[in-house]
Amino acid sequence: MQKTIGVALSGCVAIAGVVAWQLFGTQAGNPPADAAASAGSDPNRLVRDGVVIEFEALPVGGGPLTEGLFADVRFRLTDAATGQPLSGLAPGAWLDQGLAESDDRAMQCKSRTSLYLKGGLNAKPLLDLNSYYLLVMNKDASLTVIDPTTSVGGITSTLMRIALKRPPMDWVASADDRLLYVSMPDAGEVALVDTEKFQVLASLPAGRDPLRVALQPDGRYLWVGNNARDEADSGVTVIDTQTREIVLQEATGKGHHEIAFSDDSRHAFVSNRDAGTVSVFDIAGLKRLDDIPTGSNPLSLAFSSLSQAVYVVDGREGRVTVLDARSLAVRKVIPLQQGVGPMGFSPDGRFGLVLNTLENQVAVIDAASDTLLHRLEVAAEPYQLVFTRAYAYVRGLASPRVGMINLGSLGEGRQPIVQTFEAGPAAPKLAGDLPLAASLSPARDEAAVFVVNPVDNTTYFYMEGMNAPMSGYLNRGHTARAVRVVDRSLREVEPGVFGSRIKLPVAGPLDVAFMLNQPQLIHCFGTVVQGNPALEKQVSTPRVEFLLDSAPVTVGSPARARFRILQGRDSQPRAGIEDLQVRYFLAPASRPRQAAAREVEEGVYEALVEVNQAGAYYLHVGSASLGLAFGDQPYASLRALPGQPASTAQTP
Repeated sequence: MQKTIGVALSGCVAIAGVVAWQLFGTQAGNPPADAAASAGSDPNRLVRDGVVIEFEALPVGGGPLTEGLFADVRFRLTDAATGQPLSGLAPGAWLDQGLAESDDRAMQCKSRTSLYLKGGLNAKPLLDLNSYYLLVMNKDASLTVIDPTTSVGGITSTLMRIALKRPPMDWVASADDRLLYVSMPDAGEVALVDTEKFQVLASLPAGRDPLRVALQPDGRYLWVGNNARDEADSGVTVIDTQTREIVLQEATGKGHHEIAFSDDSRHAFVSNRDAGTVSVFDIAGLKRLDDIPTGSNPLSLAFSSLSQAVYVVDGREGRVTVLDARSLAVRKVIPLQQGVGPMGFSPDGRFGLVLNTLENQVAVIDAASDTLLHRLEVAAEPYQLVFTRAYAYVRGLASPRVGMINLGSLGEGRQPIVQTFEAGPAAPKLAGDLPLAASLSPARDEAAVFVVNPVDNTTYFYMEGMNAPMSGYLNRGHTARAVRVVDRSLREVEPGVFGSRIKLPVAGPLDVAFMLNQPQLIHCFGTVVQGNPALEKQVSTPRVEFLLDSAPVTVGSPARARFRILQGRDSQPRAGIEDLQVRYFLAPASRPRQAAAREVEEGVYEALVEVNQAGAYYLHVGSASLGLAFGDQPYASLRALPGQPASTAQTP
């Protein structure tokens, strides 16, 4: 069912792109007469159709634009007549090799942009500033990175995998999506993942049994809920995101902990399920102010920006306690039914939705009056909730169907509209071992969602208005549990200024194609990036690329560990290497063994690895003639189980 859906998923940019392609990409004739003159003497400034566009690429940290280093790309849009910033637009941009100067440069720019909009591997720019990726949380100790705009051979869109120390449970991203914090309860740590490079930067100590992670609105502190059995270790750990050091560890009470914040980052609220309280913290002083009784079994917390209150859901007593975020006093208690649990608020803070797993219902609370508005029937055993601008999506444990509640239909005296669609063949609870992280994530344009079905190991894409998911992404080699979107698109960093931080991919002249829908225009700005001597040595070093297969191997039978040796900027295969060796050992530690590798096709080598015990084996490649020491390159792993068919090695 998988297919390339890059144009469909790009939201406003894609819609604008299709229009622009129709207008510019297929029309014959010359560019507008003012195309060259409108740029004036400044090649980074364009005036056309009443709009002024100013482009700049600024190196992060100063100095010249340099290959492999970061730069801030920005477009400032103002009204040509008034000079006022043009806010709320959805421009698109792509960075690619520079076009040769010619009389028809404008048409070349438009033709190239139309190819970007069509998608496909043969028409990809060096950097797509409208792109995004999916991160899939796996059951094992890894995350999978998926590029949803690219399908390789119609089979997979997997870009890479990120190895973790231990299996993940929950995650939260920084406001700019550049950093991801992933809790690992078995390790007592939180993994800090760089979503630019898709690699783990550090594993941060986070107390005993860290499960829930939450970033306060200003991003300064990461709060971690510690579900330790010992009451002395059950509470919260607070980590400074700048120093990456623990600044507070405090026992707040027994049981699971959910975390919420006031929108001014003044107060943090931590629930203590078995203690029946909510602990309130002053964030500036990192001090606990009070423990407020809220019922015998507080299961979830949700903050409303509209009512400036925290709503505490008690599942056993079937009620919601409303805490005023300023006075920290109980404002009201809203009676519901036993079985209520997870709660969330619509983006405007108006409607609070409370899931009832026992009754298969959603209770809708109006934050303006703190009253119950609706009880809605949804999928069996609802347990997760996410929002787009127009809908609330409800996932049920006992059904493959996902409920959609039209937020515009909620209100006093109105009849709510509830729809459903099927995401996969079976109910999520049949998979077992589900994490705290949500199996649903809003798409980048907030008019669609991605939904993981852990039973068939597939992430489904659903666009609002469709009858069924448009496509699915199979997570080969791992078992999917949760999903989130990492957005790399242009963002409005200040009124009328749209920008993104990028890593400059190559040296030389580069073009940045810019597209706007209203008014409809496409223009290519140019810049020059200087070479980086440090990278020359890096790209000239031979690299090992393991050829993956996810199936385990048979104990007692040799496994074929196959890999490729690549070298140079264009990653050409290296043939004829005669001294390649594979060193392997059984984890956690055992005596290493080596096997000679032979070339089975150009640049592709294979070694027979003997596996005589069940467990995980780690493989490293070395070659004296290449100056390649064991451990210099990424390793691979294979899993040995009795009674399973033999297979090749897999990377972690």
